[in-house]
Amino acid sequence: MTHPGIFITFEGMDGSGKTTQMHRLAARLRALGRTVLETLEPGGPPVAQKIRRILLDSANQELGPTTEILLYFASRAQNVDEWINPALARGEIVLSDRFTDSSLAYQGVGRNLGIDTVQALERIACRGLKPDLTILVDVDAEASLARARARNEAAPHCETRMDDQALEFHLKVHEAYHALVAAEPERVRLVDGRRGIDEIEQDVWAIVSAHLEAANV
Repeated sequence: MTHPGIFITFEGMDGSGKTTQMHRLAARLRALGRTVLETLEPGGPPVAQKIRRILLDSANQELGPTTEILLYFASRAQNVDEWINPALARGEIVLSDRFTDSSLAYQGVGRNLGIDTVQALERIACRGLKPDLTILVDVDAEASLARARARNEAAPHCETRMDDQALEFHLKVHEAYHALVAAEPERVRLVDGRRGIDEIEQDVWAIVSAHLEAANV
């Protein structure tokens, strides 16, 4: 799928700092006069935000893997149709906190649903839309869980269902992300998330600015 805009996604384990880095990149791009849309998954438009509340609510532990992945793609389809594709058609830079790569890692591998299942749903929900560039902010599974749980304790909320999964699940997700980097090294760029926020930001900017220059936008 071709479009005049640029679609950049941020991936990584919960607690990796990817959300902070996405917001920092958005601020830097806007300071340069770029028009930027920020979105997140699950979520984005109001309908998708309602689906997010079901998916991440810690009270919904009985949610089965099949239901889970269908809800993620329902949210994604709404995000693509209502927010992402229109912004890209206007020539904007779209930044998304997670996209289909999260489903590959968390549901395809973590939930053992398989990559083929994810790709079949992607064809329906996204209709060929893929990120132009993906930044993977990398921290190990143990550090990810420790950060996420510390964050949840500091600011209690109900969106902890995925954080509540066993360490074995998160280890599988971490391994799946690294397999993705190996499979698509040009699109998926790994950034060491164990360092300071400012250092990570500089690495992200080096990757993104080079991409924008190469794309001549």
